[in-house]
Amino acid sequence: MKARSTLAGKSLNAWHQEIRAARPEDAEAVAKIYAPAVEDSIISFEFAPPTVAEVKRRIEETLLRFPWLVWEKEGEILGYAYASEHRSRRAYQWCVEVSVYVREDARRQGVAKSLYEKLFEILRRQGFYNAYAGIALPNDASVRLHEGLGFKKIGVYRAVGHKLGGWRDVGRWHLVLQPHKNDPPPPLNFPELK
Repeated sequence: MKARSTLAGKSLNAWHQEIRAARPEDAEAVAKIYAPAVEDSIISFEFAPPTVAEVKRRIEETLLRFPWLVWEKEGEILGYAYASEHRSRRAYQWCVEVSVYVREDARRQGVAKSLYEKLFEILRRQGFYNAYAGIALPNDASVRLHEGLGFKKIGVYRAVGHKLGGWRDVGRWHLVLQPHKNDPPPPLNFPELK
C-alpha cells in the first residue's frame, strides 16, 4: 500500500478511481480506515478495533445480502460504505442501516458522498425503501453529509452509550430511497442483482 502522504496536494479527480464491491482481500485496508473511529473517537461505539480476520468475516457476511462498496484509487482503498439489516422482524425487511467511513487524508473530497450515492442506487435496485443512519453526537461533518444527501433527523437517543469518559447521544436520520408501494416484493439479495 502506498504511503498516505502520496495524496497530499493531489486532487482525487487526478487519480484513476473506481467504486466497486468489496472483496475479502480488502479487509486489511478497511480495518485500517475503521480503527481510528474506534480508538480515538466516539464515532464508533466499539471499544477495540476489529481484527483483519473479523473485518473479512463482516465483509463476507454482509455481501450475502447487502452491498459493501469500496472507493479505490491507484490501488489504494480510501473509503467504504455498506448497508446492513435495520431490524430482524419481517415487516422491517425493506429497511436498511447505512454507514460510510473515509480515510483521514481523503476526507472532504467527495469520497463519502460518491460512495453513498452508489450504495443508494444499488439499494433501490434491490427493492429497499428506507435507509437509516445513526450518528454519535456531536459530529457536524457527518450530519452535514447525511442531510446534504436528503436524510431527515428523526430523533436522538440521549446518553445511550458511555465512551471516552462520558455519556454519548446518538442521533437518528432517515432517508426515503424510493416512493413507497403497497405489497412490495421482498428485496433482492445483493448477489441476485445483474
